[in-house]
Amino acid sequence: MFRPRMFIFNLCLSNVLRLACLVFLAVLGRSTVTLGEGFRASLVKVDITPSEPQWLLGYDPRQSDGVHDHLYHRIVAMDDGKTQFFLVSTDICGFSPSWYDQVVRELRAQTGVKPIQVWWTVTHTHSAPEVGPPGLAAVFMGHRFQHESNPGYSEWVKRKLIAGITEARQKLEPARLGIGYGLAMANINRRARDKEGPTFLGLNPDGPTDRTIGLIRLEHSDGKILTLIANYAMHGTVLGGENRKISADAPGAVAEYVEQQIGAPMLFINGAAGNLAPIYTVYPDFNSGHLSQFRVLLGDKIIEANRNIGPTTSNVSLTLGEQIVESTRKTGIGWDPELSNYIRATSTGETVVRLPVRFLRINSDIAIWATPLELFCEIAIEVRSRSPFPYTFYFGYCNGWLGYLPTKEEFAMGGYEPSVSAFTERGGEDLVRAVVSYLQGSEVRSSRRSDGP
Repeated sequence: MFRPRMFIFNLCLSNVLRLACLVFLAVLGRSTVTLGEGFRASLVKVDITPSEPQWLLGYDPRQSDGVHDHLYHRIVAMDDGKTQFFLVSTDICGFSPSWYDQVVRELRAQTGVKPIQVWWTVTHTHSAPEVGPPGLAAVFMGHRFQHESNPGYSEWVKRKLIAGITEARQKLEPARLGIGYGLAMANINRRARDKEGPTFLGLNPDGPTDRTIGLIRLEHSDGKILTLIANYAMHGTVLGGENRKISADAPGAVAEYVEQQIGAPMLFINGAAGNLAPIYTVYPDFNSGHLSQFRVLLGDKIIEANRNIGPTTSNVSLTLGEQIVESTRKTGIGWDPELSNYIRATSTGETVVRLPVRFLRINSDIAIWATPLELFCEIAIEVRSRSPFPYTFYFGYCNGWLGYLPTKEEFAMGGYEPSVSAFTERGGEDLVRAVVSYLQGSEVRSSRRSDGP
């Protein structure tokens, strides 16, 4: 795994023939993208902190009255000589898939970058401004959106993102990649139980929890760290609805702390956090919420996992994919007309949600999949346990928000998350079956390519 390949050029040629051969190879390397480039990467960090009050997303409607800490787009670009890929982590709560579609259309018109090359994730802080139209959130929680959703700020965030991706593309440089896992106890199941009544938002230390850290390390060609991509499942809800200060919440605090310690930016990529809260959650202010403790609870664990990553490699291959998973839409709910591409009526009259699932395979070891969902952690854990890849990560809140997807068992328990889900109790099973099938087929295709036709 990650064993560098050595190319030995040792031909018994005359001096003249050898010189001619070297000149030919040099010209060939300059005339193609695939040869001579190798793996390249870059990192761009763009400040998107507003200077004026904004409507905040995540709780009941409220406007900001100041800034506690800054918000950022953090953008990683990767290029293996054939495929370019852009991963964005933004310190906001979420946005509609229709907003993602609009942004990537404009990006493609300006740069030629295709939508499949861009994964736009959010840290899911509940103390950042609304961005773009409310989308499906207004269907479930219409009382929160009786105002215009920060159109000026949304446009500015979009321009900053397109400029940041353009800059990241220009800054690509020879790089190396490493991979690893870690463990942190910074989250807790939030589906609280009582003897009677439905499940409610609270703390459930006995409930399922995914405390795995997935870590990707990118280095400059000299081995100095370029950036870390840390994947961990945890709501950005240390701060509750009483807070009106702009903040990136715990994900932002962790990212800034790790950057200070390692001397390079870190992308926080949220995972299957639909039923996972931070262990301190919905506090009225920064001190009572113990926000700074997440530097130890999660930040130090990321740094430890980084130290344990083995040898890195410049021999990197990127493969992008997408699959539409269809699952029955829950009856009795409305739909956002701007999301007409995300539903379909079947020949039997049933309405299904068209859920876009993205895939990234890195070499033969790493599989990453992503959806625009607040996924329950049990679903991601099951996919990881059945994946043929040694490293399997799930990136949540990716390219928009189509609501929660609980497990069949948790649908039966009721409560908040099932009430704001567009899916039926079969949705989780439909998704697991499709994703595992894709990953197993991808592993077979990869083996065939490496073994020959």
